[in-house]
Amino acid sequence: MSTLLEILATSTKLGLTSFGGPVAHLAYFKNEYIDRKKWLDEKTYADIIALCQFLPGPASSQVGIAIGMLRGGLLGGLFSWFGFTVPSILLLVLFAMLYQSFSLEGAAFIHSLKVVAVAVVLHALIGMGKKLTPDKTRIAIALIAATIMLIFPSSWMQILIIIGAGIVGYILFKNQANSNVNLFSVHISKRAGMISLSILLTTLILLPILTKFIDNPFVQIFDTFFRVGSLVFGGGHVVLPMIEREVVPTGWLTADEFLAGYGMAQAVPGPLFTFSSYIGTMMAGISGAIIATVAIFLPSFLLIIAALPFLNELRKRASFQGILMGVNASVVGILLAAFYDPVFQSSIFDASDFALGAILFTLLYFWNVPAWLIVLLGIAGGYIFSFISI
Repeated sequence: MSTLLEILATSTKLGLTSFGGPVAHLAYFKNEYIDRKKWLDEKTYADIIALCQFLPGPASSQVGIAIGMLRGGLLGGLFSWFGFTVPSILLLVLFAMLYQSFSLEGAAFIHSLKVVAVAVVLHALIGMGKKLTPDKTRIAIALIAATIMLIFPSSWMQILIIIGAGIVGYILFKNQANSNVNLFSVHISKRAGMISLSILLTTLILLPILTKFIDNPFVQIFDTFFRVGSLVFGGGHVVLPMIEREVVPTGWLTADEFLAGYGMAQAVPGPLFTFSSYIGTMMAGISGAIIATVAIFLPSFLLIIAALPFLNELRKRASFQGILMGVNASVVGILLAAFYDPVFQSSIFDASDFALGAILFTLLYFWNVPAWLIVLLGIAGGYIFSFISI
């Protein structure tokens, strides 16, 4: 029990202080888990990061879960996730409740949060583009994916694009993948991995069927966020288009409510996937927040358990790496489409909005100002620009 409490205390400390997104989170993890606590060596840590980059879902959260499992078994993984995630959940649920209670939709700072989202998503898009589309072929895949999403916007189209890009990646890149892959030992049986994968796939198949026969908003929320958590490649920012296609066209949230919450999510520590807690609260109160949060993170647990026993064999296969190269390129295109609609279209209405967005992006991209400070500067800038324009 002392081990579990130590995991909880350490991860909670990280959950309260880890600002800056997944890359920054991994640096915080290294400083705490490897340099200070010495729970594992740097090579094992690098291997865990490699594993989580191969899986859909929030990479930094999955790294924390995996470290917790290595330290304290399945409960250790749960305690590690809980400590790292709950601080940002509470902050975003509180923001959603304030938004609803005080009718904040028309407030100037809400529009500023939407402009902040423009800067942050563009910054993420450029960073992902450099990393995941380094050649003309993958740039073409991204552009085709963006075009299809803009013409046929839907959550199911995103899934079809990802599947199609995986097939294209297998055909084009299976002979270009890196064969020099470091292997590592795991302590989860292949049987446990198969059971976990079976639970994931069965749930993915059954939930949409259940929603057709059970007219219950909580079942629909669980279905939506479980599907998103299972299929989002590329990290937290890609959750934006996946969830937006699920909740805005259906009328669960307005575009303004959605983007205000997304902007606020940049200001809190911890994983960006806790944006689901804000959306769940807006949809169905505290119960909605709990269901949405559990649903979007549950696939990460199932995927970690399923992948660990088979990871070495998969990572050695050039064909598997080729599939991921195609999928990752399509993710850039999906985020590009989301940047145009709804992020840019719902946020930039006049020259002052464009100027504020350009300033925030410049600070973020060229001066490396942290995202939480960009939020504060964006709110202050919004009030200044509105005062000047009076």
